[in-house]
Amino acid sequence: MPLEIVRNDITKMNVDVIVNAANPNLKMGGGVCGAIFHAAGARELQEACDKIGGCKVGEAVITDGFELQSKFIIHTPGPVWQGGKKEEASLLKASYYHSLELAKQHQCESIAFPFISTGIYGYPKEEALQIAVSAISSFLLHNDMLVYLVVFDKKAFGLSKKLFASIHQYIDEHYVEEAESTFKHRRKEEHYIMEQLKEIEIIQQDLKSNSLVELLNDLDESFSERLLRLIDEKGMTDVETYKRANIDRRLFSKIRNEAEYTPKKKTAIAFAIALKLNLEETGELLTAAGYALSHSSKFDIIIEFFIQQTNYNIHEINEALFAFDQPLLGA
Repeated sequence: MPLEIVRNDITKMNVDVIVNAANPNLKMGGGVCGAIFHAAGARELQEACDKIGGCKVGEAVITDGFELQSKFIIHTPGPVWQGGKKEEASLLKASYYHSLELAKQHQCESIAFPFISTGIYGYPKEEALQIAVSAISSFLLHNDMLVYLVVFDKKAFGLSKKLFASIHQYIDEHYVEEAESTFKHRRKEEHYIMEQLKEIEIIQQDLKSNSLVELLNDLDESFSERLLRLIDEKGMTDVETYKRANIDRRLFSKIRNEAEYTPKKKTAIAFAIALKLNLEETGELLTAAGYALSHSSKFDIIIEFFIQQTNYNIHEINEALFAFDQPLLGA
């Protein structure tokens, strides 16, 4: 199952387990920790934590969710930032890893994380984000679980300033201005209507000559057929493909078993990213699903930017899409 970045209050996430950025003493603190204690019922949760006694940095323990929608709460103390010289990176990665393993042991199918250690513990947000995505995506390569990274305040999101600036510049250079886009859209609509009228006339003529049957028998391959062919040509497995596409295995199974299945555009693009297709190949795969990339769409331009950079890390792409308020790939 996929990794999603969402803007929400973690205490309101409808998942099997949420993760608390705890302190080693498992006492109610401020920030995310305080919010979770208050939402779960501070007295009951504190009593449960006191029975456990404590938790080392990088490790994880579990309690009931009490008044939360989630069944469980996993508590993991992340490291305090000390300049990066006290094994903070390995400890932060361990917090995510041990939390995921603990959720797996309790047969959880969905889990929501805050950005551990980025609050009063002072971990640089960009580095913390990279560690979180790396740890979670590594886990998902071998396990099935729906994982959320929850951002309460978008200002806390750590997309690289350099990358943000590069994408912003690329959008500025390629984005069709709204007025121009609207004008072109209207012209396209008028042109489309005229073309449709012409096609109706042609179809009427074809019906008379029975050539329509021949045209229907000469259809191009469907999206599903093209996708499965590309997977074989790339020497990839089904599991490798849908995991790299950040796609749920049940959706992939549906695509595989329904030759005429038409995916959402973001799903088709997710597969193009997973297969590391170039722009031309991506366009061909999208065409099979009835779509195309357009310079009147910021979403499309961001996708084009990453393909041009040959960066096919779908989680990094989703970080950028999230930063620009665009739909995320996969899921």
